Amino acid sequence: MKTYITALAGAFALCLSAQSNATEHHTAQALEHSAMATAHGQDGHADQLLKHAEEGLKHAEAAEKEHAEAHKHMTEAVDHLKQSIEHAKKGHADVGTKHAEEAMMHMRQSIGQ
Repeated sequence: MKTYITALAGAFALCLSAQSNATEHHTAQALEHSAMATAHGQDGHADQLLKHAEEGLKHAEAAEKEHAEAHKHMTEAVDHLKQSIEHAKKGHADVGTKHAEEAMMHMRQSIGQ
């Protein structure tokens, strides 16, 4: 029971410190449910362990998906910046500018703006 209270306190503190970002919200929820699953498992409550582990998995998968999407956009941003540099070296300001603009768009998408 002591482990259960400690896990609850830790999960509550984690939720308070989590930012409003959706990915961080899912990560915080995944951690909270995993902590609860652990606490219940240590107390021998397999049914509650299952419940919280399944809920934690849902949030962990959602966070994983959001991180992958952000990573994809930042990879695109890097590619566009490299192309911008190449075109600028050739004196193609117009094309280089378009690639820099595309890079900014992908950077904003990577942080959810």
